[in-house]
Amino acid sequence: MAKYLAQIILVGAQVVGRAFMRALRQEFAASQAAANARGRAERPQSAAASRIIGISLQEAQQILNVSSLNPEEIQKQNYDHLFKVNDKSVGGSFYLQSKVVRAKERLDEELRIQAKGDKEKGRKAET
Repeated sequence: MAKYLAQIILVGAQVVGRAFMRALRQEFAASQAAANARGRAERPQSAAASRIIGISLQEAQQILNVSSLNPEEIQKQNYDHLFKVNDKSVGGSFYLQSKVVRAKERLDEELRIQAKGDKEKGRKAET
C-alpha cells in the first residue's frame, strides 16, 4: 500500500513539475515577445536609452507630468517643483526624489537623441 502511495505522489509531483515548467517557458516567451515589440516601437537609440537608464520615455513623462518634450516645461514647472517637494529635509521621500531625477535624465537623453537626429536630417538635406 505504501509503495502505491509513494508512486502516486511521485507521478503527481512529476505532472505538476512539467506543467509548471511549461507555464514558465510560455511566460518567458511572452515576456520576450513583449520586449521585442516594445523595442521595435521605439527608435533604436531611444530603446537603448530606456534600457540604460531603466525607465521608458512614457514612464518618465508620466512621472514629471509632461505631454511634450519641451525643455523649459520639464525643468521649471515640473522637475524643480517635484524635486523640492520630495526633498528629505522637508519630509519628502528619497525614493520619489530619485524617481524624479531618473525621469529627468531620461527626458534629457531623449532630447539629446532628437537633437542629434535633427542635425543628421539637416546634413542629409544639404547633400
